[in-house]
Amino acid sequence: MDHAALTALAAKNLSDIIKDAICLQPTEHAYVIFDTEAPLTQILLDGYRAALPEGTFIDFSTTTPDKILELFNACKPGDLVVLLQSTNFRLNEFRVRIELFQRGLKTIEHMHLYRMSEDQFETYINTLAYDPSYYSPLGHALKKIIEPAKEIIVRCKGTTLTYATPMEMVKLNCGDYREMKNVGGTFPIGEVFTEAADLTKVNGDAMVFSYANEEHMVQIVEPFPVHIEQGVLTAPEAPAEFQRILDLIREDEAVIVREFGLGLNPAVGKHALINDITAFERQKGMHVSLGAKHTVYAKPGLNRKKGRYHIDIFIDIESIEADGKVFYKDGDFIIDKNA
Repeated sequence: MDHAALTALAAKNLSDIIKDAICLQPTEHAYVIFDTEAPLTQILLDGYRAALPEGTFIDFSTTTPDKILELFNACKPGDLVVLLQSTNFRLNEFRVRIELFQRGLKTIEHMHLYRMSEDQFETYINTLAYDPSYYSPLGHALKKIIEPAKEIIVRCKGTTLTYATPMEMVKLNCGDYREMKNVGGTFPIGEVFTEAADLTKVNGDAMVFSYANEEHMVQIVEPFPVHIEQGVLTAPEAPAEFQRILDLIREDEAVIVREFGLGLNPAVGKHALINDITAFERQKGMHVSLGAKHTVYAKPGLNRKKGRYHIDIFIDIESIEADGKVFYKDGDFIIDKNA
């Protein structure tokens, strides 16, 4: 696709997000804070100009942090702020998205857009397509399956990984903010996540087909086995780069398997790579995090502020079952979203 076609596709997908997920009202104003460092950022910027013709656009590189904070102060609760970032904006000590949520502002955040190569631009824009009839029912259906389960089994080719424990409360990232305090977040969306209530009850083996390298870029590899015993991962047959990541974690903490994440986004995966790990995490399938860090779930003996690592790896799954009932098989969820 050329620039014009990509911009038109972006404008359509972003308009749907603003209308159907963010639910921006005529009385609410939109502000887009952007840079122009990466080509994909420029395409999305043009898409937002088409989707938000009445919006206010602010170039981060030519505006002081004080001026941007003044803008935030002038916003009314319910206004929308879009953060369109080639890397990641910083305003002195503020974490921008958290600051916006604290002020009751709706937020759409795109970050690390420089990581996508030109051949991935269309894929990234496709991940932004929002279908409320798909994401919200599927997310809520998975929540109903996972939360009451006493055991979850993950099967790969020749391996079995068992979660012999209930799971924590499932969190949804499916564009349905009706029952949430904050409206919006980091895009693309499409994920439900939890973790084992008892981390030591995760045992067995799995196959890994992708992971985040030390630059937080996605690596697709020939699937290799990992072994998990009482919630701690080892991988004697892993590539050397992955071994270095494990060694890096072990310098500070155990290689604990924490997040149990299910991506819902069909536009990204083995068949459609994007380099940024935060975006690739939404791929339809399963990922887990390695390291002690997870700010959502409290665990005895694990300090939320002291854990350093949360590194995602992607499991080459054949099926997942909850209490003996399969709900994912051969690349798709097989559930009754109306149950």
